[in-house]
Amino acid sequence: MAEVPLEALAWARSGDKGDAANIGVLARDPAFLPWIWAALTPAIVAERFEGLAFGPVERFPMPGIDGLNLLLHGALGGGGMASLRWDPQGKAYAQRLLSLKITIPERLAP
Repeated sequence: MAEVPLEALAWARSGDKGDAANIGVLARDPAFLPWIWAALTPAIVAERFEGLAFGPVERFPMPGIDGLNLLLHGALGGGGMASLRWDPQGKAYAQRLLSLKITIPERLAP
């Protein structure tokens, strides 16, 4: 097995949905998706954003485009203009997630 940053396996983009951060993750290769799905559990994502996201994390498949969507509730301090956070719209959340290490079979490692 090999440990690689999520960024080597996927693209990601984040933004806001009110007080929730929304992170879309798209596998660079369909073969990576099962490993990404297994690694990005709601519990692991909640741990990654500890101190930033204070509500539950929901995970949704994105069929047909080899991706998944994460919704982090209570992550933006009220969101938009209501928030005093440095990133009230969650634009940097994807980058924070992309540095997470993912374990995959060595034969798939880029």
